[in-house]
Amino acid sequence: RKIIFEKQWFYLDNAIGHIYGTTFEVTSGGNLQPKREVEETTPETKEAGTDNRNIVDDGKSQKLTHDDIKALKDKGIKGQEIVQQLIENSTTFRDKTEFAQDKYIKKKKKKYEAVITIVKPSTRILSTMYYAREPGKINHLRYDTLAQMLTLGNIRAGNKMIVMETCAGLVLGAVMERMGGYGSIIQMYPGGGPVRAATSCFGFPKLFFDNLHEFPLSKVDSLLSGTFSTETLPSEPEDNVLVEEESNGSTDEKQTSLQETEEEPTTEAAMEINQTEEQETMDVNAEDVEFKENKEKGYKENVREKQRKQWERRKKLIETAALLREKNADGLIVASKFHPTPLLLSLLEFVAPSRPFVVYCQYKEPLLECYTKLRERGGVINLKLSETWLRNYQVLPDRSHPKLTMSGGGGYLLSGITVVLDKGNSDSSNLEALKMEEPSSKRCKVQDLHC
Repeated sequence: RKIIFEKQWFYLDNAIGHIYGTTFEVTSGGNLQPKREVEETTPETKEAGTDNRNIVDDGKSQKLTHDDIKALKDKGIKGQEIVQQLIENSTTFRDKTEFAQDKYIKKKKKKYEAVITIVKPSTRILSTMYYAREPGKINHLRYDTLAQMLTLGNIRAGNKMIVMETCAGLVLGAVMERMGGYGSIIQMYPGGGPVRAATSCFGFPKLFFDNLHEFPLSKVDSLLSGTFSTETLPSEPEDNVLVEEESNGSTDEKQTSLQETEEEPTTEAAMEINQTEEQETMDVNAEDVEFKENKEKGYKENVREKQRKQWERRKKLIETAALLREKNADGLIVASKFHPTPLLLSLLEFVAPSRPFVVYCQYKEPLLECYTKLRERGGVINLKLSETWLRNYQVLPDRSHPKLTMSGGGGYLLSGITVVLDKGNSDSSNLEALKMEEPSSKRCKVQDLHC
């Protein structure tokens, strides 16, 4: 399969069998060859200027034109040699500082050397890639914010987690990677089915998906109210086979009866004249019957396959509903494009006491409303609304400094811990009485003073 990446196209056939981290060179025809480790010696870099104040970028410092570089590529010259010729034909290269020369060489290598490195997919790589290229698909969830979510949510092996996200499956994949295939995950999804585009990029083994369950958001209210009921399961595929075989038998009888009526006897003279014509019509009818049989057989197989999938889906739905009814989840992660307040208030019912929950939102105002509702409702402690600040640094010898460009924001997080909601003490009168009443220790001290 042809892969197009960073204006490069190549085939991954030769990469099969190599370990992750192997560096390949893209040869002519898009084939990959492992790159040999060769120490690069560039004596030209030893001669350098003191500063760049006299260098003027007028576009005339390079003697090689675009046509010359294209001709070098057509001849099959490697990118390393093209970079060396660019250095030799540059009139201002020796006047640049040593740092500027390294920067120039690095820039030209990236442009002309067709070198790729295949790395193992991870949460950091995928989150960085999505945030840099398609941040809208992950609700502008930055990689450091995702790391904070995994930490605040206490994601670990053996947990029973509830995940509600609309980030193309990136948050789900991060949770699965952290749990390592141990424990269970219940994914809540809106619409007709869950979206796991980013989850499939992790390359998890089948074992990881055995403990992954899914449940639609549209059935959460009915599950909480106790009105959730599964429809009658369709009969097993074997039950439908008998009915279909009976229908096959009736159709065969009809087809044979039609053939018998077509073969009515005629006079001997007519039979001799029309013998060839009857033979042709019989062949055509046999072909039509065979075509219809194959068509009906394929249709019935598709019906059986759909019924089997529907039966398996309903069976998994019943198992997931049973897990949610236990209301002993070890944590809750919410990162969706919907308003977080109704989602969090309904999903917290499935979380056990003294368990963490984390809610991500791109904007602060919905989380402020959610914070207020949780304070009024009770049942949670240690509520925190936070925002992470990120700035990248360039770390190189004698030139380490913060990068000039930085991210404006990575979203907001609302975190807390669930506790048992005591409905008896939640009345306003009881709360006021508790506030007005003095602590027992203070009351004892006042009585001792009067005595």
